[in-house]
Amino acid sequence: MDKLIADAKAEGMLTTIALPHDWCGYGELIASFKAKYGIRVNELNPDAGSADEIEAIKANRNNKGPQAPDVIDVGLSFGPSAKKEGLLQPYKVATWNTIPDDAKDPEGYWYGDYYGVLAFQVNTDIIKQVPTDWADLLKPAYKNAVALAGDPRTSNQAIQAVYAAGLALGGNDPAKAGEAGLKFFGDMNKAGNFVPVIGKAASLAQGATPIIIRWDYNALSDRDTLKGNPKVEVVVPKSGVVAGVYVQAISAFAPHPNAAKLWTEHLYSDEGQIAWLKGYCHPIRFNDLAKNKKIPADLMAKLPPAEAYEKAAFPTLEQQAAAKEVITKRWDAVVGANVK
Repeated sequence: MDKLIADAKAEGMLTTIALPHDWCGYGELIASFKAKYGIRVNELNPDAGSADEIEAIKANRNNKGPQAPDVIDVGLSFGPSAKKEGLLQPYKVATWNTIPDDAKDPEGYWYGDYYGVLAFQVNTDIIKQVPTDWADLLKPAYKNAVALAGDPRTSNQAIQAVYAAGLALGGNDPAKAGEAGLKFFGDMNKAGNFVPVIGKAASLAQGATPIIIRWDYNALSDRDTLKGNPKVEVVVPKSGVVAGVYVQAISAFAPHPNAAKLWTEHLYSDEGQIAWLKGYCHPIRFNDLAKNKKIPADLMAKLPPAEAYEKAAFPTLEQQAAAKEVITKRWDAVVGANVK
């Protein structure tokens, strides 16, 4: 580490891209990196998407100037494809062994940095008996109550929700999760419990969709924004806990490769992982931190119980693609609810 720090300081700068300060605690992470190492951070296009980040690497492969990103933070599918195109360089951080195997490239070209899991966001002013697992959502108590946070024919978040329900109710078999999830939502629709409206904080507060299935970090953030009006509880189901992952990687053409490696060490340190958690994005090393009691008690108190995340499944790209194919094409035929 001493040599890496010295080499990074000699480079003097790190160029990031697509890191808004209000996303996942990145404001604190950037500030603490600058304060700790005295390295300037050149922040490109904070509002860029994953595809924009990949294009920035391609466009600047022969450019060592300030428009060339050193590091990227992208959706899971972009990691393997960028590796295949020769756009990334391998690097394994000191805490490599505590990153789950199913959330990293074995050669170190990309690795999960944080994730969300599908959870139930519940307006407890209306719903007095809070559901704890997927099967509960079929109970008569939840008539006209349950919504998705997107249209499962087009929204990845909604597709993953159907997949998660199917994983819980289909014997934990990823190959059957798509069909099992469709059957579950079909049964929910027939029971009159499913509301074909895209659930948002406003519809939750108004009572139109008092239960929304969505990423936990969005639900937890809404809880803070609503400030108890209404009261919101965020529940990670007992089964079918499915994680959606972002991944971190270093450009193969990074102008500041040592600063990039040092930044990555910063992100995967205990301090960096906890900074992500403050932004309600579960750091990839969450289970390791929780097991070793390294997460501050006041932060843990704001989150669902740590054990709720221990069963989190990280679907492979192949599993996601197979489920998407089934769910998007057969939603209308099996469930018959026009979500909008």
